[in-house]
Formats: sequence, structure tokens, C-alpha cells
Amino acid sequence: MTSPPESFLDQPVRGFLDQVAARTPAPGGGGAAAVTGAMAAGLVAMAARFSGRQLPSAGDLADQADKLRLMAAQLADMDARAYTTVLDVFRRRGDADPGWEAQRREALLAAAMVPLEIAGIGARVAALAVPVAEGGNPNLRGDAVTGAVLAAASARSAACLVDINVRLGGLDPELSRRAAQTAADAGDAAERIMN
Repeated sequence: MTSPPESFLDQPVRGFLDQVAARTPAPGGGGAAAVTGAMAAGLVAMAARFSGRQLPSAGDLADQADKLRLMAAQLADMDARAYTTVLDVFRRRGDADPGWEAQRREALLAAAMVPLEIAGIGARVAALAVPVAEGGNPNLRGDAVTGAVLAAASARSAACLVDINVRLGGLDPELSRRAAQTAADAGDAAERIMN
């Protein structure tokens, strides 16, 4: 199996989209969720930067969104590496390795933790979007709302991936509950400002 490129984010957008659509295992759902979360954070940061007059905390909100954007972007590559490890472990299934089951659970735990982090970032970005949409520059309200909606989508899709890995690995169901709660929090924040 070929390993993923150094970073999917070093490609033009068209190249990344082509890779998502290709018959390759990565980037997949986790990478798409991470990039969506990063775009959401970028929109919130931009809307906050245009809201300095209306919102005293705009600079701080933009800085927080920038940090989350960078974190989410890194998770796209981390997800691809985690998923590649899962595939490698499953390929060795027939090797009669007595440690295979432990390796499988470990790989699936790592594959669950990355989207759990993506979901958490989505919830944080959606929460940041609320004050920007409600009290920021009204001309950028649509951007802040779009950021919240994309963040909620990122969190929800990542939570689904957590649940899949938890079930496959027989992992602690608390991971799924945490992911579902963060997705619900993100959805609530987006819903609050959509009307």
C-alpha cells in the first residue's frame, strides 16, 4: 500500500477533491470532516476580523478560530495515517499473530480518537460563531452562520466515524457518547443562529 502524501493540504483544492473521489482509502470521511472544520473556523475568523467595531472580543474570537483552523487541518493528515494503520492491521489478519487482536483494538482506538478530536473542534468553532453572528458585523453574518453550519456538519460526521470505530473495536462506548454530545452541541449552536 502506498502511504499518504506528506500533507493533503499542500495540494491545490482540485487535487484534494480528486483524491477524495478516487478509489483510494484516504483521504476519506475523516479527512473531509477535518477540512470542513478548518474551513468553518476560517469563515468564523474572517467574520470576526470584520467585526472589530461591533464586537469588542472580535480579535480574541478570530485568534481562537485561527488556532482551531490549524488544529483541524492537521487532523486531516492524522486521520489518513490512522486509517492506513487500521487497513495494514486488517491485512495481517490471517498471519496467525497472537497479538493481532490487541493490534486491531489499538489501531481502531487511534482511528476513533482522531475524529473525536475533529468533533470537539467542530463544537468549539460552532460556539465561537454564535457571538460573531449575533453581535458582529451584520454584513458578515452569513459567513459566521455558514461557519457554524459547516462546523456542525464536521462534528456530526466525525461523531459517526467515532461510533463506527468504537463498534468495530469493541471499544468503550463512552467515546461514542462523548462524540455524540459534541455533535449535538455544535448542532445546537448552529441552529441558534440560523434564523
